[in-house]
Amino acid sequence: MKHFTKASYAAAGILCSLPVAAEFSVSEQQWGIAAMYRTASIPFYTADDDSTVSTFVPMMFFENDYVYIDGIEGGVFIHNSDDSNWRISAITRLRFLDIPKSVQNAFEGDRADFGGQIRYNIDDNWRAEFEVMTDDEFQFHTNYRLAANYEFGDWELEPAFTVRYKDADFNSAYYSFKDVTGESIGAGIDANLGVKARYHVVSNLYLLGQASVTRLDSAAYDSQVVEDRYESEVFIGFGFFNDKSKAPKSELSNRPYLRVAHGWATPSNIGDIFKLNAEKDEYNNQLTSLFYGHPLTDEIFSFPLDIYLTPGLVHHWSSDVQSSSTEYVVAIKAYYTFNWPTQWRFGVAEGVSYIDNVTYIEGTEMEEKGYTASNLLNYLDFSFDVNVGDLFNQKDWENMWVGYSLHHRSAIFESASQFGRIKGGSNYNTIYLQYDF
Repeated sequence: MKHFTKASYAAAGILCSLPVAAEFSVSEQQWGIAAMYRTASIPFYTADDDSTVSTFVPMMFFENDYVYIDGIEGGVFIHNSDDSNWRISAITRLRFLDIPKSVQNAFEGDRADFGGQIRYNIDDNWRAEFEVMTDDEFQFHTNYRLAANYEFGDWELEPAFTVRYKDADFNSAYYSFKDVTGESIGAGIDANLGVKARYHVVSNLYLLGQASVTRLDSAAYDSQVVEDRYESEVFIGFGFFNDKSKAPKSELSNRPYLRVAHGWATPSNIGDIFKLNAEKDEYNNQLTSLFYGHPLTDEIFSFPLDIYLTPGLVHHWSSDVQSSSTEYVVAIKAYYTFNWPTQWRFGVAEGVSYIDNVTYIEGTEMEEKGYTASNLLNYLDFSFDVNVGDLFNQKDWENMWVGYSLHHRSAIFESASQFGRIKGGSNYNTIYLQYDF
């Protein structure tokens, strides 16, 4: 079974088309960032201590008239009108592969399916959804879902019931592991009942939870590797979202931006880099990136903090040890601005990164550690910049910033199955010029 393809993580690329407001004025957006911990039962025959598997799942949330990101799912609206109860979207969604964590890297992590969704809003609370989805080997399944959303004070609840049809290839790939066992099974229909919950604690802080149970179809249950008919999963975590106790701002103080950066690879880890002890990559591997910043809000917990959704496109240049490759990034970034005596900013971003060809700096590290490299990894960006207008006392340049950023891809220390259950990644020291509209 293959890993993620460029098509299966299309959300990263399509978000680069987010529009800039005509008058460079943006209202407060629907946004969120969360940290979730998922535990699921393993339905297959395993050792007694491998009855469950857990993973850490960072999540982002965003929605406007064109695109959305909803935790482990994202998409583009093809039809989405306030005058219609119908919504049509092209979507991609992470699907967890619940097998013992000791073998998850060999199967190259979880999967990202892609396809289309049609939604019909029955009333203000209930909706019906139909989806046609496939993995990167065109093994199909379809989902028929009835879901609702209710608010009770600080509580938000979203119950859902989903019936899933899986074709024979899909069932054989994920419930009999045909490539390993040689067993083929037929198509089947399973059913899932679940509920999501969100509790508003204070200001931008929320507690999150989710639980569901799936009943497998007879074809899957009769597979020689399946032991249990029922699968269960639980998510628990916290996140930062719009403060529901306040009306959204009609205009934000921060503006959209474009950032152009160029960087150089280093085999050093983050700690050594920040201690200024970074080693030079002997093959001088380099990247050039372009990021767009879409303002989400300009405060959190009433503290002045500029928050952006920042999709990016990264070109890794060819060298003596690697061919060129393209990296797609989607992240949420926070900036804190201070005066000393000119304007300076610290920035931190968290998101996901997909690369079509694993770079030399990552590939060699994974090979040395005995891992299968992952195209999809967690993304971090740490930056420090200064306002050019203040620095040179030129008012016309006040919308320009120059600075340093650390471009980082990693897999969160083997704690995330969606990133291949590996440890390690890559770092690039970059310099950049950022222009605010």
